[in-house]
Amino acid sequence: MIESFVAFVRHGEQLLLLRRAESDADYPLLWDGVYGIGTTGEEVLERVSQATGLELEQLEIHGNGRDRGVDVGGRLQDITPWVVMASTTEVTPGAIYTEAEWVDPGKMQEYNLVFTDLQVEGSERTLRDLYGSAGSFLYIVKTAISSEQRVADEMHARLSGSGSLSDIQGEIFSVLHPNGMRGYLFVESSAQHHVEKLIGRTGGRDRKTRGPILSTPLKNAKSVLASEAPLEDVLPYLEPKAVTSGIEVGCIVEIVSGAFKGEKARVVSVSESKEEVSMELYEQPIPMTLNMRGDHVRVIERVE
Repeated sequence: MIESFVAFVRHGEQLLLLRRAESDADYPLLWDGVYGIGTTGEEVLERVSQATGLELEQLEIHGNGRDRGVDVGGRLQDITPWVVMASTTEVTPGAIYTEAEWVDPGKMQEYNLVFTDLQVEGSERTLRDLYGSAGSFLYIVKTAISSEQRVADEMHARLSGSGSLSDIQGEIFSVLHPNGMRGYLFVESSAQHHVEKLIGRTGGRDRKTRGPILSTPLKNAKSVLASEAPLEDVLPYLEPKAVTSGIEVGCIVEIVSGAFKGEKARVVSVSESKEEVSMELYEQPIPMTLNMRGDHVRVIERVE
């Protein structure tokens, strides 16, 4: 069996895809990482330098994942995924490659990738699965409204146990519920099926489309959204924001904590430095003004 590798070159959060030449015998015009024969880090870096035009001092091994048997042109090969960090995005395709693009890892699915065999179901995922083994993807889990944090806590509890889910502990890297995100969680994992096993089911809540039960279903976790999530769609939710962000004078808000929980009020001023809003309770018999932190209210009607 031939021992080979695919090196995934990254610069920051961007991933390099290289397009094979039309004359390539196995996968003409399909997109690839850097394919090569060998098993050592030195062989990987040398091949990446040949394929990208980057100098060896501009490249650094970040890590590697488990190998996977792949049928390449009728030859079974053990392919090991490697991640190589590049200090620049200025590449010049060489060897068997003619084009290069830096992409969001979550958008790999939009490209026609190597190892795809139209007669083999799921083969279009092979290169993405190899990348996930050495890197990771972000997945979005849909939850019941207002149950996001409870679901996240239960996910952490499952991952810290020693039961049937212990085999995916090394495949789930983080679970995140950003403030202000309602009905969804972000999970970083090597593959979607690990996230599906974590919540206990595939598919959605509809029994007609729901897949097999993979473990005890996690209450209030409905489904994993199809495929990987692009980082550019997720990063805005991960950036810290002032608790008064999105609250403007004139907005109608509902108080979500404290003695006046459930009351509605009209915002009369916003202090971003103190992260406070001043508002008037207009449904009370005697109107009154309150000052509260911005995260103690939620906007239910915005100013036109």
